[in-house]
Parts: sequence; structure tokens; C-alpha cells
Amino acid sequence: MTLTVDETPFGFDPLNPGFRADPYSVYRRQRETDPVHHSPMGIWTLTRHADCEAALRDQKLGHGDGINGSDHLSFLTLNPPDHTRLRGLVSRAFTPKVIRELRPRIEQRVTELLAPLRDGGEFDLISGFAYPLPVMVISELIGVPVEDQSRFSGWSEEMARGIDPDFLQTPDQLVRRDQAKLEFDNYFRELIAARRGRPADDLLTGLVAAEQDGDKLDEQELLDILALLLVAGHETTVNLIGNGALALLRNPSQLQLLREDPSLAPSATEELLRYDSPVQFVSRVALADTTVAGHPVAAGEIVSMILGAANRDPSAFPDPDRLDLTRQSGRLVSFGQGIHFCLGAPLARLEGQLALAGLATALPALELVDEQPAYRDHFILRGVSALHVRA
Repeated sequence: MTLTVDETPFGFDPLNPGFRADPYSVYRRQRETDPVHHSPMGIWTLTRHADCEAALRDQKLGHGDGINGSDHLSFLTLNPPDHTRLRGLVSRAFTPKVIRELRPRIEQRVTELLAPLRDGGEFDLISGFAYPLPVMVISELIGVPVEDQSRFSGWSEEMARGIDPDFLQTPDQLVRRDQAKLEFDNYFRELIAARRGRPADDLLTGLVAAEQDGDKLDEQELLDILALLLVAGHETTVNLIGNGALALLRNPSQLQLLREDPSLAPSATEELLRYDSPVQFVSRVALADTTVAGHPVAAGEIVSMILGAANRDPSAFPDPDRLDLTRQSGRLVSFGQGIHFCLGAPLARLEGQLALAGLATALPALELVDEQPAYRDHFILRGVSALHVRA
């Protein structure tokens, strides 16, 4: 499936097979020739860093009926004051203290997952490492029993695919998305009921009991937040680890730099988030008439920000197509900006740092088997479906 110029609102075709392999050359051309694209559908597409950053912070741009397909993750599509209330309740799960306390457990999980891979031979880095690590971490954080964690895989994949705009999906994909959310909700209704009767030391218990100014979460809000935590806390981190590993393997001198100095892991993770961002695209709706990138935007029009393009803008990041783990990364937009900045960013960063440093040091002979891995059938989220390597 491909789209004609008249059918795509972005100025480029995200369904073109070549686009997934290398979207950045497409972004570069658009950023240079049509950086503020306005389609006949009334959709604006931004590709410059300064424009995207300003739009992400613009409180006249919010959420409404638009091209996002993420109603099943309704926290993503809320505006203040509802967004402020729910974010305040959830944010206590991601305090610096909570993240610090998770570090030893994540380190242990990284060691356990890498141990059987050290014997050599070929394996898929995604299914063997990048995929199970974040699902273990987010499941344990929420309070999902170990025996149920494998059930998350299918739900997470379908719901993550479902955040793409509806017009980029087939009817069958939309049905699978809705079915996955239904099964997810049914499972967690039972777990919520169990926590109400028997509290535990986990995030789910905290959310069930959460109260701010006397206002508790209702059950549907709680279910939608849990779905968001699963997708945002799992799928994007899988892509961070997978994309990061691929970039390092394609740039062996940078991989060797990290191997020799694992203390570079924080700056390496920032650079890899910039170089091949797990989240490529977000959109907002103009809540009132406003101006975006010097252009008048009418209330109700959609503004799309191509984060992957902004992170490769040479005006913000000199020589942006070069991977440099020592780069002072500047103002990444990988986690968004403003009031919708990703709550789980500190956890994702920590997982990325420990996973990538662990790979570099535990598997010193790691090399690519498949130089051109296939990418997952997503637009908003970017990640390889499999990454065949040899240890």
C-alpha cells in the first residue's frame, strides 16, 4: 500500500517501503524544501527543530478529534484540567526516588537476559533481549504476576500499532487493536478488584488508592492509564534498545567507545534517542486560532510534528547524520516538550543506559548478521521487528 501526494497529509508517503528503511533522507528533503507543509486536508506538518519545539510547548495546541488513533490510550488525548489531574496522580510513580530504587532490579534483569547469549552463536536481539527486558520492568512496576507477563506481548503490539492514524491502518488492524484493548481491560478489572481487597507494594495498588484533592481515578481512567503505561513503558523502550543496538553495530567505532568506557552510557543513550528516535511523530489540534511557525492556523486544524526530522535538524545538531556518543545532545524532542512531556522518560533512559552498556560489555564480539533488518509496521513508533546478530 502506498499513498499519492493528494492522499497523504504530510507531504511524504509514510507507507512507501523505502521510507521505513530510511525516513531521514525523506525528512531532510522536506525540511529543506517545504518545512511547514500545509495539505489540502487542513493538516500542517513541521520538520524543523525550532518549529516542532515551539509547537510542542504551545498551549493553544492540544488534543481533539484529529488523526491520532490513540483513543484507546485516552490519557494521551486529554487537555487540561483533566490531563493535569491524571498526570498529577500518575507522576508519583516516576519520582527520582522510585527510579533510583529500580536500578538494581533492572541491572539484575539485564545480566540474567544476557547470560545465555554469551555462549556465542546467532540470535534475535529483539526477542532475546530488547523485548523481554522492558516488559519485565513495567510489569513488575505495575504489579502484574510473573506468570501473566507473557500475555502482555500480544496486547502491547496491537495497541501500539493502533496509535497510528486510523487512515494508515487496515480494517483488520483496527479490529485487532480494539480486541486487544478489550482483553487488556478485562484482565485488569480482575487485578484491580484483587488489589482493592488485598493491597500490595506496587504501582497498581498506588493508583487504586491514589487521591489528589479528594479526586480518585474512576475505573476507566485507571484502565486507560495502565494501557498507556504498557504501551509507552514497553514498546518505546524496546525500540530504543533495538534501534540503539543497530546504530551501534553499524558504527563499530562508537560501539567500541562505549565498550571501553561504559560511563558514556548516559550520553550514548541521549545520542541514540536523537539519532533514531523510537517515537517519530506527534500531532496536536489548534484549540483556537493561532500562529504556528509564522503561519496562521485556524481552530480545529491539525499540526503534526515530525520528531525524527527535528532531531536531525542541522541548525540544532551539527552534522546530524553522524552518530557521536560524546555529543552534547542539546534539546531532544524524542520525549516531547511542554505539559505532555513523557512521564516515563527517566525510566526509559535508565533502561536504555543499562541495556546498551550491558550489551557492549557482556558481548564483546557482537556483530550484525542481517545488515538490512525489517522494520515494524508502524509510523508513529519506529523499531526493527527482528535484529539477527552473532555473539
